[in-house]
This record gives sequence, structure tokens and C-alpha cells, in this order.
Amino acid sequence: MKLVYSRRALADLNTIATYYTASASPAIAQSIGRRLESVIERISHAPEASPRLSQRSEVRAATVVRYPFRIFYRVRNDTIDILHIRHTSMRPPATAPE
Repeated sequence: MKLVYSRRALADLNTIATYYTASASPAIAQSIGRRLESVIERISHAPEASPRLSQRSEVRAATVVRYPFRIFYRVRNDTIDILHIRHTSMRPPATAPE
């Protein structure tokens, strides 16, 4: 399946990398990056495996084990849209990821 990252998801990745590189260490930022890549790879092979959001049934959320993140995505035909990557301690947005 083809992966397409929204602008928001790309901004999320940049924010995560910047924050953890500056506040923790480049090694931790790299470890988180590898884990996110691993989960996205898993999504690309089994897109229906993650649960749907109750508020928006076309959006699914994959939990990133070991790190406190969730990856929100949508499956359309042969494309997976990575919509948003959110730290789990953050309050949910007023509207669901698009």
C-alpha cells in the first residue's frame, strides 16, 4: 500500500524529533523515530489491524508500544493516509484528525 503523510503528520514528526533531540538526547530521538517507522511499516502491511475511532469511523489509531504516541491514519483504496501523530498525554483536539 502507498503511504501518504499529511502536512500535520510531517509537522508532528518534526516536532517530536526537535523536542526529543533538544530535551533528552539524539539517541532517544533516533530510537523513537525507529519505533514510529516500525509501527508505520506494520500499518502498511496490516492496515485493518488497528481499532477505529468511535467519533470518526474512517480513522484508525495505532498505539506506539514503549513510547507514548498514537498514530492516526485512514485507509483509502490502496492508500494509507498518515493523518496525525500525537503524544498520549496531550488532550485530544476539539476535532478529530482529518
